[in-house]
Amino acid sequence: MIKGRAELTESDVKKIEEEIEDRKLNKRPALIEAVKEARAQGDLSENFEYYAAKKAKNENESRIRYLDNMLKYAVIVTDRSNAGEVGMNNFVQVEFTDDHTRERYKIVTSIRGNSLKNYISTESPIGKALMGHKVGDICHVHVNDEVSYDVKIINIDENEDDSEDEIKSF
Repeated sequence: MIKGRAELTESDVKKIEEEIEDRKLNKRPALIEAVKEARAQGDLSENFEYYAAKKAKNENESRIRYLDNMLKYAVIVTDRSNAGEVGMNNFVQVEFTDDHTRERYKIVTSIRGNSLKNYISTESPIGKALMGHKVGDICHVHVNDEVSYDVKIINIDENEDDSEDEIKSF
């Protein structure tokens, strides 16, 4: 990864473009109208609806700018991997060699990472360590100068479908 630039797949770019379009064509007009309606209620100094509508409108505009900048500086990466190797969108079952516990992760770009779903980014320490390895490989995960561990790849479910994956919000 180039410092400050997000790695995105073509699918990520499409999802971001769709969100930008929705925010500009659907949400923006509705939020502008909500600000107008709240402003028409009178005294703005004590008008909570006005401040809430204005905040929602500003958050939408901020998200649009954020996504536009992400696209502007993105590095496009492939979502294809060699057969039998850990790659983008694959589900990987690993065993932690220190305690023999197992976890199953989906390898994704950082914009789709979600630790609650066990979606790990290719830019995370474990994601970097697993990429390109095969079943049976032991991968060394370097977190920082004080923390590292080994995992063994137990299974790889090759998957190219990311249609259900959501891009992160703020």
